[in-house]
Amino acid sequence: MWDGTSASAQAQFMEKKKLETFRKRLETRQQELRHMVVRNQQDGRTADDEATQDVADRAASSYNKEFLFSQSNNDRQLLNMVDSALARIREGSFGECVSCGKEINAKRLEAVPWTRHCIECQEKAEKGLLEAAQ
Repeated sequence: MWDGTSASAQAQFMEKKKLETFRKRLETRQQELRHMVVRNQQDGRTADDEATQDVADRAASSYNKEFLFSQSNNDRQLLNMVDSALARIREGSFGECVSCGKEINAKRLEAVPWTRHCIECQEKAEKGLLEAAQ
């Protein structure tokens, strides 16, 4: 049954619907990451505040603080990637590789919606063969 809309209009509607789904997933992840970064910073400060008496307590506190810093750093990096993906949605370039401009595979986007690269460019980046300025 024909409802008066063209196939291209239906495809655009599906694209908008899919894009909206990605936007919502990314915004949810963004909120989670912001919460985790703040919590880790607070926990790191708490580790500083605790009065440690012996060497073992100080070592454990130092290790805990370093772990929290590392975790917070990873969360901030991921948060930056999520923020960039949301910006690409607003700009209309979401789903395109920032290096070569090719379309990123849909399954890759489903798994890692904040990805910036197609699989080929990601492999080059991991080998250090892709310029980091992108």
